Amino acid sequence: MGILGFFVLVMIVFATYAGLEGRLGRTDRRIARVERKLDLILDHLGVQQTEPELEQVAALVRDGRKIQAIKEYREFTGVGLKEAKDAVERME
Repeated sequence: MGILGFFVLVMIVFATYAGLEGRLGRTDRRIARVERKLDLILDHLGVQQTEPELEQVAALVRDGRKIQAIKEYREFTGVGLKEAKDAVERME
């Protein structure tokens, strides 16, 4: 494989990655919108959404230990850092 073949291969990989990254970003934004809408519905109905294992996370938030709350949330749910941070911020 010459330099031209290698260059073409790199461009294909880059284009594939960029396409997937764009789709994932759109999906994340759509999920975030749906979650916000569900939160509004729950608030309107006066329903508290608390899972038993997340009570510890809520207690950390109340104590002002946000970083520890994010770590615990990630451990319980297995989500990424951004998702955990967003969820903990919604608990505030």
